Formats: sequence, structure tokens, C-alpha cells
Amino acid sequence: MTEAKGLKKPVKLKSELASMLGETELPRTEITKKLWDYIKANKLQTKTENGKAENAGKYIVADATLLPIFRNTNSKSKSGKITNLTELNEGETIDMMQMAAIVGANIES
Repeated sequence: MTEAKGLKKPVKLKSELASMLGETELPRTEITKKLWDYIKANKLQTKTENGKAENAGKYIVADATLLPIFRNTNSKSKSGKITNLTELNEGETIDMMQMAAIVGANIES
């Protein structure tokens, strides 16, 4: 067996994400998949920013479970875009394009 590398390499999860997913280590691809499974199962997508959950659209509504995970995010991308969700409130939305930043913010470096 060769060791998994890159996105398939298991990473250590921060406590909020670990308790939500019931795992302490997962590859980034699996973290993203499990988050999307949760979002879809709970119909937490909406077409409008801060809109009501309607199970479709590019915005994700922060519920009580996702909120602490989203709030861990305060990062700067390589292009210099800042993703700061530390002040996010329950019921507010994030853009699905912020998922990579959220996953990155919830793993131990």
C-alpha cells in the first residue's frame, strides 16, 4: 500500500468538525463529501444570500450544527481574498465557493 497523498491523505480534524462528523481524521475529499451530504440531507441550500433554506442554490444556510464549523474560518486565499466567517449567525448564508476555505480552517495544520 502506498501512502495517500494530497487531497486523499487523512488530516486531523478540529474538535467542532470531529464531533459533527464523528471522526478525528479524514481526507479532505471525504470531509467535503460528508459536509455536502449533511447540507443536502437537511435542505440547507438557498438561491439567495441569507435566504430561507430551499434545498437548491449556491448559498448554504448555517444551522446550529454548521455554525461553529463555519465560524472557525478566517483565512486568506492565495489570490488574497479574505474569508472571515467568525461573526456569522445562525440562519445566515455562505457561498458554496467558500467550502474549501471552511474545510481548510477546520483541520489541524
